[in-house]
Amino acid sequence: MAKKGEWVRIHNVVLKASDRTARIPDDTRKCDLEMWTKGQLLDETAEIGDVVTIKTATGREEKGTMIEVGSYYTHSYGKFVPEIIEIDNMLREEMFGGEE
Repeated sequence: MAKKGEWVRIHNVVLKASDRTARIPDDTRKCDLEMWTKGQLLDETAEIGDVVTIKTATGREEKGTMIEVGSYYTHSYGKFVPEIIEIDNMLREEMFGGEE
C-alpha cells in the first residue's frame, strides 16, 4: 500500500490506436499511445492497480493506474532516496518561493 506523498509510477493510455491520426506510419498507428509517469501520490492511500493522482517533479498533476511504489531507475544509479524529493522541494521554495 502506498501513502500520500510516496513516490510512485503510473501508466495511462493517452490515445487508443483507433483514435490516432492517419498521418503516422501504419505500425505506429496500430498501437495505443501510452504514458508512464512518476510523482508523489496525492491520494491518501492506494494499492497497485488503483487509479490515482500524482504530482510530478515539475508540478503537473496526472492521473493513471498505479503500477509501482518507490520506483527507481534500474541502470545502476541506485535506489530511490525519499530525502532527495524533500531537498528538491526545499530548494524550489528557497529559489522560487514555491511558485515554480
